[in-house]
Amino acid sequence: MRNTRTPGRGLTGKDVAIAPQPPAGNRVIRTGTNHAERVFRVQQAFTRLGGASHSLAELARESRLDDSTVHRILQSGVEHGTIVRVGRGRYRLGPPAARLAAQSLFHVPGSDCTTVPLRRLRQAATPGLAFFYGLTFFGGARRECIDMAVGDSDLTELGISPRQVVAANRCLRLSTPGRVMLAHLPRVHREQILSGPPPVGGGPGVYRDADRLRASLAHIREHGFAIGREECTRGWNTFATPVSWGDVVVGAVALLIPAHAPHAPEERLVAAVRRAGAEIGTRMGQWQGSPTVVRHETSGAAAAESARKITQLTKR
Repeated sequence: MRNTRTPGRGLTGKDVAIAPQPPAGNRVIRTGTNHAERVFRVQQAFTRLGGASHSLAELARESRLDDSTVHRILQSGVEHGTIVRVGRGRYRLGPPAARLAAQSLFHVPGSDCTTVPLRRLRQAATPGLAFFYGLTFFGGARRECIDMAVGDSDLTELGISPRQVVAANRCLRLSTPGRVMLAHLPRVHREQILSGPPPVGGGPGVYRDADRLRASLAHIREHGFAIGREECTRGWNTFATPVSWGDVVVGAVALLIPAHAPHAPEERLVAAVRRAGAEIGTRMGQWQGSPTVVRHETSGAAAAESARKITQLTKR
């Protein structure tokens, strides 16, 4: 006979404590107790906590393991260089963790992952300029232009000097695609960026107030896109959406449109940008046989409902 029980109660019917679950997207799927499983749980605890370094107690609580088990794993990691002891009783991930991240991404975004979707986006949104920005963490979270579809356009028409381009790439708060990526960073990283001084540069529409910026990030997480009114540079509006590899946001697609030039309705531009972002994410998932997460509308009715919601949001 199969045993059943009510959530929150043991087989005896008595109340039992349920350990808090990690956030969705970072959830530990297995709960085995073998050594390899424990090591992975400690490794994942570092990524979920997100700070520069952590104590044994923090890592034990986040990984849901006892202190002695975590201590042994940390000591072994220190011996192999995977984990570095910082000061007294604090630890951080070491250089081999960076090599793992580099290896995981080195073969993923092939050239056709971004080029074809960006060209389609530009064709669907002429006179727009399409860009794909990757998220990089060297020296802090930043955005970097990976690919673009601009036709014969001279990028100086954007009115941005080379110095301004470099400055914009350094700050996720200075642009619409930057905000899209900032919205999906771990909360501890996001708050660290938001607590800094207001950014210098950008267009007249830059979000300089931290509370207003936080509200925009919540909107992005809820609806999956952002619109910038002369945010990147004067005279250009931007439409952006995140690009995910599995459940991890690795970049953003951005479409720049002249603010005062005739163009398609904004809801159509948002839909085109979201299609490009979804296609790039799907192509990344298919690269080298890695798992794919495909997000698409399942029916004409669902697509129509999505278009209606986008129309309402763009007219607010």
